[in-house]
Amino acid sequence: MPPTRSLRQRTVANENDENGPSTRLTRAKAAALTTSDVTTAATKKPLQSKKANSSLPTANGTQRRRPALGDVSNVAKTDLIDAKDGKKPATKAGLTSKATAQAGGVQKLSRTNTTRSALGVKDNNINKKPATEIKRPGSGNGISGSSMKRSSSQKSIKEETVHNDEPPRKKVDVEKKKQETTKQEVTTIQDSTEVEVVDKDPLGEDVVDLDTEDLGDPLMVAEYVVEVFDYLKDLELETLANPDYIEHQPDLEWKMRGILVDWLIEVHTRFRLLPETLFLTVNIIDRFLSAEVVALDRLQLVGVTAMFIASKYEEVLSPHVVNFSHVADETFSDKEILDAERHVLATLDYNMSYPNPMNFLRRISKADNYDIETRTLGKYLMEISLLDHRFMAYKQSHIAAAAMYLARLILDRSSWDATLAHYSGYTEEEIQPVFQLMIDYLHRPVAHEAFFKKYASKKFLKASIVTRQWAKKYHSMYIESSINESYNQAHGKL
Repeated sequence: MPPTRSLRQRTVANENDENGPSTRLTRAKAAALTTSDVTTAATKKPLQSKKANSSLPTANGTQRRRPALGDVSNVAKTDLIDAKDGKKPATKAGLTSKATAQAGGVQKLSRTNTTRSALGVKDNNINKKPATEIKRPGSGNGISGSSMKRSSSQKSIKEETVHNDEPPRKKVDVEKKKQETTKQEVTTIQDSTEVEVVDKDPLGEDVVDLDTEDLGDPLMVAEYVVEVFDYLKDLELETLANPDYIEHQPDLEWKMRGILVDWLIEVHTRFRLLPETLFLTVNIIDRFLSAEVVALDRLQLVGVTAMFIASKYEEVLSPHVVNFSHVADETFSDKEILDAERHVLATLDYNMSYPNPMNFLRRISKADNYDIETRTLGKYLMEISLLDHRFMAYKQSHIAAAAMYLARLILDRSSWDATLAHYSGYTEEEIQPVFQLMIDYLHRPVAHEAFFKKYASKKFLKASIVTRQWAKKYHSMYIESSINESYNQAHGKL
C-alpha cells in the first residue's frame, strides 16, 4: 500500500487547486517568520532562474496568491512553516531534481536549470554565465555566491538612487539650448527658402502660378519643379547628337535612318513599351552613329541594341534579349546583341541621362489644363522629329513646345499666351522654325507607313489623318510666307 500523506501535505495540494479551499497564513505567523525569511531566501535565490511572482499586492497591503495551475510558489510557504516547527520540508518526487534536493529547496523547472548536461556545455561554449548556477557536490553551501550577488545588486541600487536624487540642472540647460538652436535654424531655413523661391521663380504679371496648387501633392514636387526642369535644359546640350554625322558614314544615308526608325516604331508598338523608351532609343542610335562608323548590314543591330538598352532604362519589365532576336528574324544571335550592348554603352560612357521630350510636353500640358486632345496630337507631332533628320539640330524642349503650339492651332484653341510661353520656355517667334518643319513634313506624302498607321487608330484620335488634312488646307498660309521672308532676307544680305 502507498504511504499515507500527512495533513500538512494535503493542505498544500489543496492550495494549488483553484476550486478547493485555500489556507492562508495569519498575521501572527507572518510576523514570526520574518527572521527565517532571510535565511531561506539566501539559500534559494541562487537556484531560481526567475523571481517567482507567487504573490501580488492588494489594496490593503496584504499579498494575494496567483491562482495559476502548476505554480510551485505555494510550496515555499509550507517550507517556511516546517522550518519554524523544526521539521524538514516535504517535497514531491516529481518536482525536484538531484541538484535541488542537495541544496534543500524547491525550484521551478526551466530551460536554464534543467539537469541535462548538454545544455550546460552549450552555455560554456557560448561564454555566457547561466542565470542560475547549479550546485555541484563538494563545492560548498552556495551562500557566499548569493551574498556577493546581493551586495553587488544593492550597490547598483544605491548608485541609481544617488543619481536620481541629484537635481538634473545641467541636462535641462542643455535641452533648453538645443531647443533654442533648433528654433533659430528653422527660422533661418524658412527665411532662406522664402527668399530663394522669390528669386528663382519670377513670374510676370500675366503668368498664372500653377505650381502653388500642387504644393500639397508630394508626387508633383512643386518645391523643386523649377530646378528640375532647369537641370533638364542644361542636359539637352550634352546629349545632342551631331546633326551632320551622315557625312562620315560612307554606307549610310538619311533615308536608311528613317526606315530603321519606322521599323523600331512598329517593334515598340508590338511590345507595348512606354513612349520614353522610343525617344531614348533614337537618341542612343544618333549619339552612337555620331561617334562610330557603322556598316549597312550592322545598322539594324544598332537599332535593336539601342531599344534593348532603352527598355532596360525606362521600363519596369523590359523584354528579354530573345524577344529582340526573334523580332529581327533571327538575323542576330543573343550573343551578338549582348556584345553590341557592351560596345554601345562603352562608346556613350554609360551616360543615359537624356532629357526626354515627354517630360517637357507634360510640363506644357499643365498650362493647357491637361487637355487630352491637344496632348495626343502633340505626341504625334513630337514623334515626327524621330523620323525626320532635320529636327536633330533642335533641342527636345524646343520640339515639345512647337508640337504643343501646332496641336493647339489645329484644334482652334486660344492663342499662345504668357502662361504657355513661361512654362514651355519659348515664345511664339522662337517656335516658328520647328513649327514650319512640322507642317512641311505633314504636307508631304506618307513616307513612313508604320508611323502613320499607329496614329490613325481611334486610340490616338486619328491624329495622323487629322493633322494631314489640316496641313493640306493651310500649308500655303504658313510655309510659303516664311519661304518668301527667308528669300527676301537672303537677297537683302547679298
